[in-house]
Amino acid sequence: MEIAGQKPDYHLYRRSRTPVWLALSWRALLALALIGIALAVHWFDRDGLRQSSGEPVTFTDILYFTMITVTTVGYGDIVPVTQQSRLFDTFVVTPIRLFVWLIFLGTAYDFLLKRVWGRWRMSVIQRQLRDHVVIAGFGNSGSEAASELIRRGAHPDTIVVIDENPAALRNAEALDVAVMAGNATRDAALQAVRVGTARALIVAAGRDDTSILIVLTARRIAPKLPISVIIRSLDNEAIARQAGANTVINPASFAGLLLAGSTHGAHLADYMADMAATDGRVALRERCVAADEIGLPLRAITTGLGHRIYRGGTMIGFWEAAANRLEAGDVILEVVPAPGRDTDGPA
Repeated sequence: MEIAGQKPDYHLYRRSRTPVWLALSWRALLALALIGIALAVHWFDRDGLRQSSGEPVTFTDILYFTMITVTTVGYGDIVPVTQQSRLFDTFVVTPIRLFVWLIFLGTAYDFLLKRVWGRWRMSVIQRQLRDHVVIAGFGNSGSEAASELIRRGAHPDTIVVIDENPAALRNAEALDVAVMAGNATRDAALQAVRVGTARALIVAAGRDDTSILIVLTARRIAPKLPISVIIRSLDNEAIARQAGANTVINPASFAGLLLAGSTHGAHLADYMADMAATDGRVALRERCVAADEIGLPLRAITTGLGHRIYRGGTMIGFWEAAANRLEAGDVILEVVPAPGRDTDGPA
């Protein structure tokens, strides 16, 4: 929660790979198993132990002697008197003592020092964030975007999710991405996720007014940042573009395009969905023109099927005269076979 007049402490965190309860449980079971071995052998070999008082050695005495011997070097009130007992204490109990202490120290490291170390490490990562993707809002659209990025080969470490909803952040943590609790409409929150050095920003806040405000804030911080935003109302699409969004996506409009396209041919919507899906046969790719392609027509490129050129803010279709000569600085939009597909056959 943010307090008026007080700068929030924004920091990244990432879910631990091993649940706390599981780490504690197996360590406790291992320690008890080692102590149980020492206790059992001491009990069966109790004739090799003597008390300084001369009294018979009972099970309580064995339990006391085992715990003292495992955790310390003993007090001398109960001692091994046979060669067999002394060898057991030397070659079995002493290693058990070392293992138990290592377990205790490892637990202290994991749940005390490691947390401090982990938070420091995340703060270092946060300060050095670069070429990452920031997702503002982790509802249905945000979670699908993150999952799709990972399916397309993005490493979870390169994705940062910012949201105020604890449940949404828990869902994001399940993908092993870095998360941060915060209000993405605030300058401080976007600066904390280093939006100025990000590769892209995906805005899926769930409300058009909130999404547009996030776009405005991000555009002021990072004038050249590619920003994609989900807008649900057709009336707000132009406002989102004016706010600085490079890509405005309206889920209802896109679904309408697919539905309308399906009425003009049984395969039109199928092909469009194929290009959008991770497991499709083809994919859309945007790239800069290569040096050896300058001067050639768009149809002559060999990396894919050229559909469109973006030149100085102008969109040029493959059928237009300007597409007959590629120029330096052109951005090509092409259809290529999906990774792993056989390129010998038709797409």
